Amino acid sequence: MWFISLAIFLLGLIVGSFLNVVIYRYNTGLSVSKGRSMCFQCGKVLHWYELIPVISFVIQQRRCRRCHSLISWQYPAVELLTGFLFLAVWQLKTESLFIIPLYWLIFSTLVVILVYDLRHKIIPDGPVYLFIGLGALTTLSRSHLDIGLLGKHWLASLVFFLVFAALWYFSAGRWMGFGDAKLVTGLGFLLGISSGITALVLAFWSGAIVGIALIVIGKILKFSGPKINIKSEIPFAPFIIFGLALAFFTDINLLDIVTTL
Repeated sequence: MWFISLAIFLLGLIVGSFLNVVIYRYNTGLSVSKGRSMCFQCGKVLHWYELIPVISFVIQQRRCRRCHSLISWQYPAVELLTGFLFLAVWQLKTESLFIIPLYWLIFSTLVVILVYDLRHKIIPDGPVYLFIGLGALTTLSRSHLDIGLLGKHWLASLVFFLVFAALWYFSAGRWMGFGDAKLVTGLGFLLGISSGITALVLAFWSGAIVGIALIVIGKILKFSGPKINIKSEIPFAPFIIFGLALAFFTDINLLDIVTTL
């Protein structure tokens, strides 16, 4: 039923618009729930018709109506990403109506973590703790108190945390941030051992590919800006979230593939 899918997508766009507020205001002292949205350049309070997800961005030609300063591409990107994630959960996860909103909350939280890490190169504590809690709640909801399944997911979260915490500790933060250890704790709760390992392998693969590609592109184009090399600090949380989403939506299991070869 296309109209339901459209409604879900529009809901995701609206939630994505709110997530932009969270991302910009988190740790700034500004309240997320209070205060009207405004232009960060001139302080103009925005009207409702300037806040329509994606559409206002296009109509206003990416500019503030008062000071004509450029509006970040982050706004439509986050809105569209959230809309497609909401739609993917609705169409690909045929589970109870209670679990679907829980998945929406999880991926909304992950969008905040992803974009915040890209902007500031740090994983925010509040959203990552929320993700861990939602991941644990999802495991409880899906397991129907199956002790075996609960044990596997809790074990996965503990093992992933210890491995990443060890990488952070022994490298003095050079290889991995402690925030990544917190993030993979929630990943373990959500995916369990097999899918969790798949997600992490995909994260490392994609991170390596993007890192090498940035180095090569930087050398070819000879950017005048900051040089990217093997020691450059590239946020890893986006790759963890990418691997998580790929494993979650496609049910890829690299362990099963390896054992069948």
